[in-house]
Amino acid sequence: MSEFLSKNHAGLAAYVPGEQPTGMEYIKLNTNESPYPPPPSVLTAVTKETLGKLRLYPNPDGTELIKKLAGTYGVRAENIIIGNGSDELLAFAFLAFCDKTRGVAFPDLTYGFYPVYAQLYGIPYEEIPLRDDFTVNFTKYMELGKNIVIANPNAPTGIALPLFEIQIICQSNPGHIVLIDEAYVDFGAESAVSLIGKHENLIVMHTFSKSRSMAGARMAYAIASAPIIEDLNKMKYSFNPYNVNRLTQIMAEAALGDESYFAEKRREIIATRSYTAAKLGGLGFEMTDSKANFIFARHPEISGLDLYTKLKEKGILIRHWDKPRIKDYVRITIGTKDQMDALIVAVEQILFSKY
Repeated sequence: MSEFLSKNHAGLAAYVPGEQPTGMEYIKLNTNESPYPPPPSVLTAVTKETLGKLRLYPNPDGTELIKKLAGTYGVRAENIIIGNGSDELLAFAFLAFCDKTRGVAFPDLTYGFYPVYAQLYGIPYEEIPLRDDFTVNFTKYMELGKNIVIANPNAPTGIALPLFEIQIICQSNPGHIVLIDEAYVDFGAESAVSLIGKHENLIVMHTFSKSRSMAGARMAYAIASAPIIEDLNKMKYSFNPYNVNRLTQIMAEAALGDESYFAEKRREIIATRSYTAAKLGGLGFEMTDSKANFIFARHPEISGLDLYTKLKEKGILIRHWDKPRIKDYVRITIGTKDQMDALIVAVEQILFSKY
């Protein structure tokens, strides 16, 4: 830390992303990326003509892409904003709707960027404990008097909140924003997009990073009432109007035109998740009911840290957090069936070597 860093940020605990290794080849099951490439239409969307236009700024409004998104979800273009990954849109939301007098609440075990943004912007925040079974206790969010952010399905647990509970949270907090971060919703949970016209305080956020196989493109969007989108755009145009580059916009448009590929890969990941959960269950693992593209699991005979370390030694990366409530758990991204079979073999070797 330099002597020039503002005192406002001296104590900031930055977000720690999952490992992106170089050198050794790993089976990478630690950052919830898709194991499949984008559809062929995305790969062919970027032409030489498109590349030649990189000398020009992209459309700051993302007009064509937003039209396609609006058609996909049955909303108006004025209900959508696009962003450079959902992290950027989260940053805009924290900046737009929270301040020292309007705090924010989120679960104590959830996506790690929420407390980081609150600290970065000097926003008072409350971490509401999950139940012992890691489910969100929606009654704790009723009439809270704060803005609310909930990942649904939650990360790292993968557990999803029923839609009627989200409705109750929105209804009981009419003067505050309720942001539902649906990064993993396509793997088995019910989206809150259908509630947008019913609750003026609701924001639903989606990303292309998981189910649409485009984590490297950095593309996300939020759906909300027109006034909320206007507020978010005010943040965007005060920060970076050209936030989504030309190539990403074109590739995202192409991806939306290939819904059959999208649906097929979702089904494959969901099937592989069930297959892997059954195999791990047979080895004695305990797991949450994940509706995401990962499994959250622990084994009574080995610590989460030891399992993470031993799998890494075998060339397989998973995710582990050294936090009291979840230190014995690991999060395992769902890869291809071959990758998950390799994981199962490695886990068997690790467990059986203890006896």
